[in-house]
Amino acid sequence: MYIAVLVIPVPEQNMNAYREWAVQSAAIFKQYGCLEVVDGWEDYVPDGKHTDYRRAVTAIEGEKIVVSWQIWRDKESFYVAEEKMHKDNALDISGEVPFDASRLILGCFKPIHSMGRN
Repeated sequence: MYIAVLVIPVPEQNMNAYREWAVQSAAIFKQYGCLEVVDGWEDYVPDGKHTDYRRAVTAIEGEKIVVSWQIWRDKESFYVAEEKMHKDNALDISGEVPFDASRLILGCFKPIHSMGRN
């Protein structure tokens, strides 16, 4: 298993547009081998003393934090898919992206513990 995690500041009024964008994106990721995608809309995201999600993405007033993760079979599958999606221009979804992608954070992780998955 390999996990790609994104933290995204999204204007609150763009929640429905983000959901539509996420559904379209997840369908593309699935075509390229992604096993699972989960998008979570901010419900409880407290301000930290030193850092927090808002500071990490330089969120502005009126933006909500979205956390999205993708589960891939392994690291190689993720990188092969990323390269092929960019080559195929698969991620060039028509319409406007409902957030400022320049402030999105992406990180990839190898699991060291998992509860509830085989």
